[in-house]
Amino acid sequence: VLLAAYVGYVGMGAAVLQALERPVEVRMAQRLLQERWELLANHTCLQGPALQRFIEGIIQAYKSGITLQGNTTSLGRWDYSGSFFFSISAITTIGYGNLSPSTAVGRIFCIVFALFGIPLNLVLLNEIGQLMLLGVQHCAHRLEEVFHWQNKASLLMKTCALVTGLLLFLLLPPLLFSDKEGWSYEEGFYYSFITLSTIGFGDYVIGMNPDRTYPRWYKNVISLWILFGMAWLALVIKFCINLLE
Repeated sequence: VLLAAYVGYVGMGAAVLQALERPVEVRMAQRLLQERWELLANHTCLQGPALQRFIEGIIQAYKSGITLQGNTTSLGRWDYSGSFFFSISAITTIGYGNLSPSTAVGRIFCIVFALFGIPLNLVLLNEIGQLMLLGVQHCAHRLEEVFHWQNKASLLMKTCALVTGLLLFLLLPPLLFSDKEGWSYEEGFYYSFITLSTIGFGDYVIGMNPDRTYPRWYKNVISLWILFGMAWLALVIKFCINLLE
């Protein structure tokens, strides 16, 4: 029964996503083909295969974090702050997919680094989560002593912890992303949940816009936000698992 419910839930999600996203995909494909034919028709000196190779080169360079800016190219994804953020996304298993090692030695190092880093990350997240629970339980115990509440104190503190976590990790960060990335609030909220839940689609990633200047502290603060936010969301998901079970 559980397997049937699981398959049915995933199937329902697939049907909804197909209905919502497939028409947009078809329109974008048609528009891309139309623009390609118009470009070749207006510039007869261009040849189809050469244009295709150039487009593929641009796509590959963009995936590597290199963009054209006039007669120069922009770099910066593999500076120290970018590499630090990549390391965080690797051991937290977010894996945005927008950046990956291109050298054989880098890939081998990434495997070894993740092999030991993922367990280390899980241990740390578990300890942070336990500290959060202990803090909530301690506050609830103090309320029971002061106001002689019993069940009310525990429920009140859990509610406060949930609301505080929502504010710190899901509701307020989109305002920062709107300011630094130029995203809408909905896009920032979407990025926050996709990141903290370790889904990590990679369609939205912070600090990747070559047209914007980011402060040096930005990625470091976001790394801390990811660490503590994942611990908080793991507790919420654990609570949801208990409800389902």
